Amino acid sequence: MRLPGTSFGRGRVHAVAGCYFVASFAALGLPPYLTEILPELGDRQARWAGVLYVVPTVFGALGAPFWGRLADRYGRKRLLLRAQLGLAVAFLLAGWADSLATFTLALVLQGVLGGTFAASNGYLGAALEGPALSKALTLMQGSARAALVAAPIVVGSLSGWLSPHRQYALLAVLPLTAALLLAALPEPEPTVREPDEKESAPVCETAPVVSLKTLYALEFAFVFSTVISFPYLIALVDDRIPGASPLLSGVLFALPHLCYLVAALAVHSAFRDRPRTGLALGFACIALGLAGHGVAGSLPELIAVRLLLGAGLTFGLVCLQILAADCARGRAPGGMFGSLEFFSKAGAVAAGLAAAAGSARYGPAAPVLTGGAAAAVTVLAITLPPLTYRTGRSR
Repeated sequence: MRLPGTSFGRGRVHAVAGCYFVASFAALGLPPYLTEILPELGDRQARWAGVLYVVPTVFGALGAPFWGRLADRYGRKRLLLRAQLGLAVAFLLAGWADSLATFTLALVLQGVLGGTFAASNGYLGAALEGPALSKALTLMQGSARAALVAAPIVVGSLSGWLSPHRQYALLAVLPLTAALLLAALPEPEPTVREPDEKESAPVCETAPVVSLKTLYALEFAFVFSTVISFPYLIALVDDRIPGASPLLSGVLFALPHLCYLVAALAVHSAFRDRPRTGLALGFACIALGLAGHGVAGSLPELIAVRLLLGAGLTFGLVCLQILAADCARGRAPGGMFGSLEFFSKAGAVAAGLAAAAGSARYGPAAPVLTGGAAAAVTVLAITLPPLTYRTGRSR
């Protein structure tokens, strides 16, 4: 099935999403094991785990708007291929690093040369708009969640034969494979709107549900409140369930992302016309779920709070994609999605730093409690539409 006015078929959307899944497998699946990787490189207590978790994010945030503008100018496909090849180079260096300094350099290069998510969204945004684009963006987030479900489990399963550190080099083949597959796709053509013959005057467009600045702020808050629980989750599981296997830790890490895979399309259909409601519900579930992490002391309790967090993750991500597609109308997609990625990564950077500081001072439960508090504050902000959202007047 094709979008009216374009030659961009559903198969191409699936191809882009599939390539993002392949390329992001190492980038999203290995960082939870930094607490196991760093002792091999001299950091015996893994004190730098929270900081190094966000090193690729810091440099990715700095480069995302730049690469987005280049994509608008020189071609989205070309810049998407660049991102995939850049990841391959960074993963090879990380896998063969024999010191903390070299490993850190590899993570810097991963951020500078990567940016596959923003590049993929810019590619899709050049050809799709409205509900078609929001559904494609939801599918892209599904690729990220699928990687977060599968990769930690696979890494944990393989750790008995190959350390997570050396798995970086092995998984470098994945972005190379993605680049080969993407090379067969065409440069996307922009959406063409068929004019109505009965129109005798321009029709006023409806204002976006939220302003672009509000979208950026919501993206930052959402990423901060969810990502802050990632770096030290394995340590939290070990604290609450002594002797937990790496496989069990990987499954618990993956549960919220599995929720997204199961329910995302249904949530998209239910909240496509009321994303504000879904976003408020998402932040509320995140706040409750993360607060539950602070008190959960058994495996059933951890499973329950991970599933509640997964519900919040699903509502929030889907509704943010709907709002992003709404804001993308009439804008250069590379620049907009590059800037959106900047704020997303800025939220992850702030989350990683807060996780490192809180965990070092108060223990592994501190990051989840901080994230829960941030989500609760955002719920209050979302419930005040006059302060946060536009009215929907025609412009």
